[in-house]
Amino acid sequence: MRITVFVLLLTLVGAAAADTRYVDDQLIVTLRSGEGNSFQIVRSLPSGTKLDLLQTDGKYAQVKTQDGTVGWMSAQYLTDQPIARDRLATTEAKLTQLDSENQQLKQQLATLKSSQAHTTATQQQLSSANAKLQKELAHLKDVAARPMELAKDNTDMHQRLQELDLQTHVLKEENAALRDRTNRDWFLAGAGVLLLGLVLGIIVPRLRKRSGWTDWH
Repeated sequence: MRITVFVLLLTLVGAAAADTRYVDDQLIVTLRSGEGNSFQIVRSLPSGTKLDLLQTDGKYAQVKTQDGTVGWMSAQYLTDQPIARDRLATTEAKLTQLDSENQQLKQQLATLKSSQAHTTATQQQLSSANAKLQKELAHLKDVAARPMELAKDNTDMHQRLQELDLQTHVLKEENAALRDRTNRDWFLAGAGVLLLGLVLGIIVPRLRKRSGWTDWH
């Protein structure tokens, strides 16, 4: 009974410090009850299986499957990242998201083109960045079959999108400031006209009295 409790506690401690690993590409690996091929096979693991690494002695690794099965396997078949097939699926999903974000950026660009004339220079920069983003997106789709090359391209794409979002935010703030300044100018102009009317209303009657003007009835 004490041995069972000790083993259970040892398993729980190992699970708390578990690190994630994956079975490498194009393999069917056997999970055994001990370190070595002489131990009983617990189950077979296809490539891409996600595992929690409990411990390793360099040659063999003790792992736990997602359903809780614990066993030993050769450490050489483990990798610290998903297999190329899964990375490709993840990248394609990101490409779909980037394409959707690109469509949204196009709509924002069309809206910005109808804004005030002083934003023309910024709009041209935004259009150039959007064209470059489309070119990079097309290039990323062309190399989608090469998962190892997608990591860097995907990082650059996210950076471009962040820069584009920042430019869009700045442009929106400039438009808001322009609207506020325009409203203020119209208000001041209206106030000036009203003040001028009041002044004329006071001065003109006095000028008439001084020049001897009279009203005809």
